[in-house]
Amino acid sequence: MRPGSGPRVAPQVTSFESIGFIGGGRVTRILLSGWVRAGTRLQPVVVSEPDPAARAALAERLPELGVEVGDTTLAAAQQLVFLAVPAATIGSVLPSVRSALDPTAVLVSLAPTVTLAMLSEQLGGFTRVARCVPNAPSMIGAGFNPLAFGPALGEAERQGLLTLFEPLGKSPEVPEAALEGYTLLTGMGPTYLWFQLQALRELAGSFGLSDEEAAPALASMTSGAARLLLESGLNPAEVMDLVVVRPLADDEAVIRRAYQTRLPAVYSKIKP
Repeated sequence: MRPGSGPRVAPQVTSFESIGFIGGGRVTRILLSGWVRAGTRLQPVVVSEPDPAARAALAERLPELGVEVGDTTLAAAQQLVFLAVPAATIGSVLPSVRSALDPTAVLVSLAPTVTLAMLSEQLGGFTRVARCVPNAPSMIGAGFNPLAFGPALGEAERQGLLTLFEPLGKSPEVPEAALEGYTLLTGMGPTYLWFQLQALRELAGSFGLSDEEAAPALASMTSGAARLLLESGLNPAEVMDLVVVRPLADDEAVIRRAYQTRLPAVYSKIKP
């Protein structure tokens, strides 16, 4: 079985008696879908989402989970609370979260820019907080979800979160100052590649390959190319010299320039 091609058995989550999501958009669907696919048996899950379309998408895609839809106060009253709203709207959401949080709960923010200290301050001194940069491949158990923990979280809570994220892929503990860098590298990273890989996939038919033939070849090539660059011990120039014909060589400068100008600009906006 190829990695991520089927469910994996995960231990039952017992560290948190219940889970709440403030926000039911993309990132919530990604995480919940990944846990369902992995066979993780979650405790009751409450999702607060004002958009009817987003609520319907959750209900349609995750019938196995039996997600309960509630208001912000109900979702924030659970033992583990995920703050899954954009950074720009966190300030408007936190007052209602603050009033409902259980003193023994753990709150995990999934947004960049807003630091642990800022969260604690806006929550009236609540310090049982953590941050995570989610990664879309978590949906198939191939994600990379770095976590940073507030100092008030003990070993049991930290290990509980690491165990919860384990079925989704890798979840290293990292310094909080690195999270915005991971946002650009891994959180947004798939978007830099998906359109190029899809273009190759679409062209494969004109090369005489069916999708059944092209898809596993494309997946293996992509994974192998990344590993060769990062693990071979060769320098980048030596790696790139291993293939004689480079059909896109004339376009590489334009693509590099897009990386070098646009990504630092985004980083400067999200860096606290």
